[in-house]
Formats: sequence, structure tokens, C-alpha cells
Amino acid sequence: MKRLILVRHGKSSWKYDLPDDKRPLKKRGINDAHLVSGLFKKEKIPIDKVISSPAVRAFSTCKIFLKNLGIESEKVEIEQNLYDFQGENVIEIIKKCPGKYNTIMIFGHNHAFTSISNIFGSKLIDNLPTSGLLMIELNINVWQDLKKGDTKLTIFPKDFK
Repeated sequence: MKRLILVRHGKSSWKYDLPDDKRPLKKRGINDAHLVSGLFKKEKIPIDKVISSPAVRAFSTCKIFLKNLGIESEKVEIEQNLYDFQGENVIEIIKKCPGKYNTIMIFGHNHAFTSISNIFGSKLIDNLPTSGLLMIELNINVWQDLKKGDTKLTIFPKDFK
């Protein structure tokens, strides 16, 4: 069995005249990332590999989770192709993960993450919100066999405020 955990980046700021991939998190994005990572920590699910989009808002969210979950930086990989809004690149990245990783956590973007949640999960998600976390359990032995699984956990900030 494999576990795929998708985390959409926290709410970002449009306040500054920056390229899209350089936009920082808003205070709400920071707070929501702390909230969701704190709730997820209670699940006590070991993470084997973390992969993040290089976009500032995604990697900043990732760093909050790493700190709150006590995940070592050696488990983290920045993947340029996760700066993807459709999902094809994300699926390819998942399929290329080594079989030794049973649980991977990926930080990225919509619409890709909502699409992947609905393609591979068992629960229809209208929109994976900012700082939202979704975990899918997959009855596979290797990631290249990625197929529909069972949505086991969702943590959306609005549900806990």
C-alpha cells in the first residue's frame, strides 16, 4: 500500500508586483499552514519523501509543514515540474517515485491538485483549498502503477476555524 498526500500551497499575496512563482504567502496562508500541519501531526503518519514546487508560496508552505512535523530536510526535493497547473507533470513525478517510498507528500498548485484528487481519490472534491491537505491510500506496490485509490483524509482550514 502507498499513501499520496497532496498539500496545496497557502494563500498567497498579490500585493507586490512579482512574477507568479515569486509571490509570498499572506499572513492567512502562514496561519492556515500551521493549523493544517498541526492537525495532520496528530495522525502520526510517517512521511518517506517530500516533493515541492519551487514557487515561493508552495515551498514556504512546505517549510512550515517540515518544521511542525519534524521532517528532516534530507527527505525534501524541489521539483521544477511541480510548477504545473494541469496535472500531467505531477502525475509523471508521482509515477517516477522509487518504490521504497510508501508515503509521499507533495506541495503544489491548483487546478492540478484538485484534478488529481478526483482522478485518483474516492471522494469528489470541488476545490482543494489553499493550505488544504488530502491523503489517498493506493492499493499498489510501486508508484508507476498509480491507479484509483481511497481518499482517507481531508484537512481543509475552513473546517477548523
